[in-house]
Amino acid sequence: MPETIYGLLRSVRAQRGGALALRFGDRRLSYDELLVEVGRVAGALRAHGIGRQAAFAILCENRLELMVAYYAAAQLGAVFVPINPSLTAREVAHIVAHSGAVLLFHDEAMRPVGEQAAPAERRRSLEVLFKDSAPAGSIDASEDDIVVVDAGEDFLIIYTSGSTGTPKAVMFDQHAEIAGNASLIDMWGITEHDVTLVALPLGFLYGLSTAAAAGLQAGGRVVIQRRFHPREVLEAMVANRATIYHGVPTMFTMMLDYAEQNDLRVDLSFMRLLICAGAPLSAELKARFQARFGKAIDDYYALTEVRPVFGRFAREPDAVPAGAIGRAAPGAVIRIVDGSGNDIADGAHGELVVRAPSTLKRYFKDEDLTRSVFLGDLFRTGDLGYRDAQGFYHLTGRIKDIIIRGGANIAPAEVEGVIERHEGVQSAAVIGVPDRKYGEVAVAFVIRRSGVDVSAEALTDLCRREVAEYKIPAAFHFVPDFPLGVTGKVDKRALKTRWAEMQG
Repeated sequence: MPETIYGLLRSVRAQRGGALALRFGDRRLSYDELLVEVGRVAGALRAHGIGRQAAFAILCENRLELMVAYYAAAQLGAVFVPINPSLTAREVAHIVAHSGAVLLFHDEAMRPVGEQAAPAERRRSLEVLFKDSAPAGSIDASEDDIVVVDAGEDFLIIYTSGSTGTPKAVMFDQHAEIAGNASLIDMWGITEHDVTLVALPLGFLYGLSTAAAAGLQAGGRVVIQRRFHPREVLEAMVANRATIYHGVPTMFTMMLDYAEQNDLRVDLSFMRLLICAGAPLSAELKARFQARFGKAIDDYYALTEVRPVFGRFAREPDAVPAGAIGRAAPGAVIRIVDGSGNDIADGAHGELVVRAPSTLKRYFKDEDLTRSVFLGDLFRTGDLGYRDAQGFYHLTGRIKDIIIRGGANIAPAEVEGVIERHEGVQSAAVIGVPDRKYGEVAVAFVIRRSGVDVSAEALTDLCRREVAEYKIPAAFHFVPDFPLGVTGKVDKRALKTRWAEMQG
């Protein structure tokens, strides 16, 4: 039977017992203490009716307890559903209902959202898992407390925006989590000496698994920030002598802007890896960041559904060639295919289809979507690219109609549906346009209903009530009609051209 997440954590603890595992503000847990806390919380979850293959959700800002709950779920064989705290009550309610979560646990900051998203009988304060759990005891559980868990059973559901506007529920088992982290540990040479600083939301797989869980699986130290703030992150890098930091282009842009605006020079010579993913990293940002901080940013590519895919191997002394994303990650299988699914030669552009060490088990409750995204046993990424003669991969575009704002996905169909609920709107079309800070932002083109007036402010207010802040269009343009393609659908490429012309 494959190793389980909890079993692997116990193995790491056997080697690293008294070493610091997690830090959050003034709170610290060694690996010994982490195992005790995990056992306590597993007991509390069991007391709340959560056992093997039962799902529970957590809605909170970044905090140490979220990682403890991740491992407690693994110990029990339960299904863990972390929720992005920037979502609205409507979006959270959908996740709780769709996932079948027995309970939604929320922290105090998220209480207003939690109370709107779930009825009282399906909702609890996150504190009950930690205040009401059994007293601390031995790290080594008795035979009666050990749950036999199959690493191939359902373990983790991550919700991510889909091109249809309905969030996709991506299901993983424990084996995928362990294998994905092992590949990252190999590629980046992560060891027990590394200190990983995590300011990414733990409600996303990038923060939860790629950054935090991978660092702990390697026996290193993981420092969690409650949120991302450029000054706080730079200060935390120095204070903790961090060696690894993961971010999205927007984070690196904000750190650079903060340093430039305050004429700040920060010595980051102790850092080993600055890793960027979630959206394309511009050559201009990369060059300016290195000029200011003396450290290069490494591109990394993965999707929620498959990780890791491409990156730079830490053991390779040479930099990745300009324009390339990196080599295939350890254990990743990559094909580049044409529209018929046939392999094409190196240098030719096609769709990337991949199987990564961590590949989704399925889309939860959506068999049709699951079947549609696979070519054999490889996942259709929807991204276009090619492989050069040296084995480096290059990304050249996206097939999927997804907007990536600061590393967060926005489904145009979802935002369009909200805008069209306004009585003054006949039709809406949302596109992604370039933005220096976020990489891309949403912009809406709107056709008003005849004889009805509607303002951009009214539509902004409507969106603010219905979707997360990052999904709200940065601008609304009122137009008499939309350009249409040959099939009668809105030609969004033509809309992007129109937007560019409007910018002069």
